[in-house]
Amino acid sequence: MFCFPYAGGGASVYRGWGASLPADVELCPVQLPGRESRMREQPFDRPEPMVLALADALKPYMDMPFLFFGHSMGAMLSFELARELRRRGQALPLHVFVSGRRAPQMPPREEPIHDLPEPEFLAKLRELNGTPEEVLQHEELMRLLIPILRADFAVNETYAYTPEEPLDCGLSAFGGLGDEDVTREDVAAWQEHTSGRFRMRMLPGDHFFLHGSKDLVLEAVSRDLAEIAAVALPRAW
Repeated sequence: MFCFPYAGGGASVYRGWGASLPADVELCPVQLPGRESRMREQPFDRPEPMVLALADALKPYMDMPFLFFGHSMGAMLSFELARELRRRGQALPLHVFVSGRRAPQMPPREEPIHDLPEPEFLAKLRELNGTPEEVLQHEELMRLLIPILRADFAVNETYAYTPEEPLDCGLSAFGGLGDEDVTREDVAAWQEHTSGRFRMRMLPGDHFFLHGSKDLVLEAVSRDLAEIAAVALPRAW
């Protein structure tokens, strides 16, 4: 299961997840350029080249049944990567899990922030509640993080959805009950993007319910994986 992080996040977002998933699932958190162990690399600031690079980099690891999980920006990457694999005539994931992201056809409701002056940019980060205050107050650390955060917000804010046929694989969508930016309707609208099985779950928490409701997310993912294995794996092999 390839896992894609939210804006500003790295592979460590999914630390410890493997222990709570079925033993036959290998967790593969994807480390994007510009963060954690790849801090010295230039981050992407547009979605299209990032998706193409992911398709190229992950191809050698797609020689067995696989799945995608992504939160917020990662959900968009999961969805667009699945569509890119279809364009290339490659195998699709058995299932796509999207979390904390409105369906791509839903119009954005926020003003872009990636090119705001630094004081305004930091104020917006505080409003989003995804960056700990002690990090925001750490001047040296923020000098390293701001270029990555700006690049990731640019990826999100320059994304333009292009209609295509629904994916043949199933799709599970998660939302936060207290997320003011991604509503229940936004999450439900993901159903348009699969001709297969669709599940929607709204969990306690704000946009970053992925952390506070981690156990509930993993429990739901495990249930879905059990159903997927029973139906899809014999055909996939």
